Amino acid sequence: MLVYKSDIVHFSWRALRGYPTRTFLMLIAMAIGVAAVIMLTALGEGARRYVTNEFASLGTNLVIVFPGYSETSGLNPVAMVGSTPRDLTLDDAQTLTRSYSVRRIAPINVGSVNVSYEGRSREVPIIGSNYELMELRHWELAQGQFLPKTDLDRATPVCVIGGNIRNEIFGAQRALGQWLRLGDRRFRVIGIMGSEGRSIGVDVQDTIMIPVASAQQLFNTPSLFRILVEAKSRSEIEPVKQFIINTIKERHQGKRDVTVVTQDAVLATFDRILGALTYAVGGIAAISLAVAGILIMNVMLVAVSQRTAEIGLLKALGATPRTIVILILSEALMLSAFGAGLGWLLGELGSFGIRQAFTTLPAQAPLWAVIMALVVALITGLLFSLLPARRAARLDPVLALSGR
Repeated sequence: MLVYKSDIVHFSWRALRGYPTRTFLMLIAMAIGVAAVIMLTALGEGARRYVTNEFASLGTNLVIVFPGYSETSGLNPVAMVGSTPRDLTLDDAQTLTRSYSVRRIAPINVGSVNVSYEGRSREVPIIGSNYELMELRHWELAQGQFLPKTDLDRATPVCVIGGNIRNEIFGAQRALGQWLRLGDRRFRVIGIMGSEGRSIGVDVQDTIMIPVASAQQLFNTPSLFRILVEAKSRSEIEPVKQFIINTIKERHQGKRDVTVVTQDAVLATFDRILGALTYAVGGIAAISLAVAGILIMNVMLVAVSQRTAEIGLLKALGATPRTIVILILSEALMLSAFGAGLGWLLGELGSFGIRQAFTTLPAQAPLWAVIMALVVALITGLLFSLLPARRAARLDPVLALSGR
């Protein structure tokens, strides 16, 4: 039995080597299909991990309060621009600290102004907040200190700048203690950010942070863009959410005009969307494996017609139809295995290239996608080879030997 299996492998290998062009084309077709599945699922999984990491960087046990009420758990476009029946205020934010379940809050104001210093200037995103934002977001400073620990409504002319701002505006000069002009106001630099990442859609290293009251004066607005609330524990998230809804509703004359979103809810929504996207692109890419299977079937049908005399000789020597089927299927299986292996290598190389080109995108194909691509490639090769194998098994040995 061992010799019989060895003969089958040897026969299949010689058959593949006997037609190098045909074998190469089928290998490429199968490899492209497998590589497409791996690379596209790597992109989908990378996007899902990127979003997960971004939300994780926001902090833990986070509850986000937007102005404007949405009937669903999604984000209201009206809330995003701040055009609401009633805006969130610093008094609203201060009231949210009265719950025992709330660890800290960080009111947020955003905008952009022109920053200038000794002839150098550029447009810079501004984030107005308080001293608790750094701990809530788990940031670190490279130099100096963060925003001062003062009352929320106290406007202080100090700022914390990102590393890129420090390099572009100050160059080789010392930044700490210098005065920057933001719009029509002057702010003293008290700290330089050391953390990487994004906040409110902008790079922290390209951002200037000032006290929230100073931001309201700078942008001439009493409203807040949003309020970040951190619960003391994961189990306290839902009680904190309900406390926020009830408190703001009471302050706004019994009208619920805010949207409260938990970090877990937003993350779960993105996870479902991007997970479905990963499955979808994987399925679309898997269609190319069916195309490769059809190519294998067509080529194997041609191969059977080219090797009619060879098959007739095998049958004349006593090979049964089952043996002929096994020989043809083993050849297709070997071809599919080589193609799948080559496609796996190409897919991993492609994913590596994506990770190098986009360092923030952890494009790594999930294990289920790799296994699915390899298994589907092998099954496709076998299924689409059944017709040529059965056709070869039904050949009449006398007619086959005569080449008909």
